[in-house]
Amino acid sequence: MAITYRILHRPWRAKKPLYLGMIPELAGIVPLLVLFGLAQPNAYRTLFWRIGFEHKLNSNPNMILYAYANHQPLPKIPFVWTQTLTSYNVAIAIVSLFILLAKMIATIMKMFYPIFGTFIALCLTALYAVSIYGQAGPDYADDRYPSPVAWYIRYSCDLAKPYGASNSCKMAKGTFAATVYMLFVYLCQLAFAIWAMLPNKQLDMDVDSDDEGDGFARRDRKKNKDKDVVSVEMQPTPPNQQTPFTPRTQAFHTLDRKLPLRYS
Repeated sequence: MAITYRILHRPWRAKKPLYLGMIPELAGIVPLLVLFGLAQPNAYRTLFWRIGFEHKLNSNPNMILYAYANHQPLPKIPFVWTQTLTSYNVAIAIVSLFILLAKMIATIMKMFYPIFGTFIALCLTALYAVSIYGQAGPDYADDRYPSPVAWYIRYSCDLAKPYGASNSCKMAKGTFAATVYMLFVYLCQLAFAIWAMLPNKQLDMDVDSDDEGDGFARRDRKKNKDKDVVSVEMQPTPPNQQTPFTPRTQAFHTLDRKLPLRYS
């Protein structure tokens, strides 16, 4: 049997990790949808920016007003304090849920191949890596107070207590932890999909399209069935075995029957 590497119609090496991997994915997407939704549009972002500046931990949130007042070019706002990051986080959470539902449907219909899993996991890994980079900082807009990592990630939420933002700080920490968790989940899925794409002699054999969806199990059942058929056909018919009885056989016996009157 010829061996050719198949890219598209390629079965997964194992189905159980594919099914079970969707459970932790769903367990991370649902909390992120809630947390990112609560942070939209500006629940605590600007407040954290101001708290960090008052403790000399990051730039001044009034830099834009100063630029307008002094007729200076507008400064570049650090990504961690922008509305773009907040909207971006909500968008990737919604996209992740949509992709998960699509993967479930495609898996049930046996149309979710490793090449699709590799591409999807790679894209989602990149999206969540950008989200983690944005949530964690950095902020170098003010040379006096450089911040490689956002203060609510580095320090305790006690800094936010005088401002009544302790719970918001804990929520921001939880959001960051959930994002890191999702990045880990998609890295595992990416590694599993790449492993399924590696060349394998048994997976790369030329078989019928009906055998591709079920992998090794269906091929083994087909081989065993063919062996049983061949063994039955090769067995000789016993000499004393009676002819199979059918309605047509009964009709022929009736026609061939010799009545006693003919021989009287």
